[in-house]
Amino acid sequence: MILTDTHTHLYSKEFDADRAALIEKAMAAGVTRFFLPNVDSESIPGMFQVEKQYPANCFPMMGLHPCSVNQTYQQELSVVEHWLAKRKFTAIGEIGIDLYWDKTYFEQQQDAFRTQIQWAKKYGLPYVIHSRNAFDETMEIVSEFKNDNIKAIFHCFSGNVEQAEQVIAAGNFKLGIGGVVTFKNSGLDKVVEAIDMKHLVLETDAPYLAPMPYRGKRNEPDYLVLVAKKIAEIKKISLKEVAAITTQNSIDVFGM
Repeated sequence: MILTDTHTHLYSKEFDADRAALIEKAMAAGVTRFFLPNVDSESIPGMFQVEKQYPANCFPMMGLHPCSVNQTYQQELSVVEHWLAKRKFTAIGEIGIDLYWDKTYFEQQQDAFRTQIQWAKKYGLPYVIHSRNAFDETMEIVSEFKNDNIKAIFHCFSGNVEQAEQVIAAGNFKLGIGGVVTFKNSGLDKVVEAIDMKHLVLETDAPYLAPMPYRGKRNEPDYLVLVAKKIAEIKKISLKEVAAITTQNSIDVFGM
């Protein structure tokens, strides 16, 4: 059984004390493929270090997170562009729109999002979307590239069935399902029930959004198994089937 975590910040400082042990524990549980989204220029060295330690298991992306977009965002984008031209990455990410914390740089977020989707097209890479309190704003920009057939993952999807169908209709997209699916009354179970498995991939977003019964605590790599088990329960299929289908879906996106 091979489980794939399509979105995890294993380079995060929250893992500095026990990163190796946690990764080994996850691999023993069947989680053997980890895709690392970048945040900004400060996260790049740590991400590369994790890749160096686990080159067969950890695969970096390159992008500028919307929460890191501010008045100097063009400088940050230049760093992203530099690295994209210098070496291979699995995806552009994570990128998008976040209006939860601050709306001050909304226009700059829009520009950064469009620019990075254009880079995804230029380099033939998929992209990974971060969207919080900004579904309509995110989809408005995504729809501009609908005819370009760029593959993407809508990270940490937590919308309703109608929104899930809107994402799927927008192009060659997958929905990233994480710990929220285990939360009581989240409604995400209804989405998973209604949507075909071919549209779903698994993620932890570790160290954030730990599934039940660890909600509110540090999310850890092996907790992906709990997400997979919940989906298996909802879909009334085996854990191995969930692992096989979602891993193949991740291969379809990332090409590896």
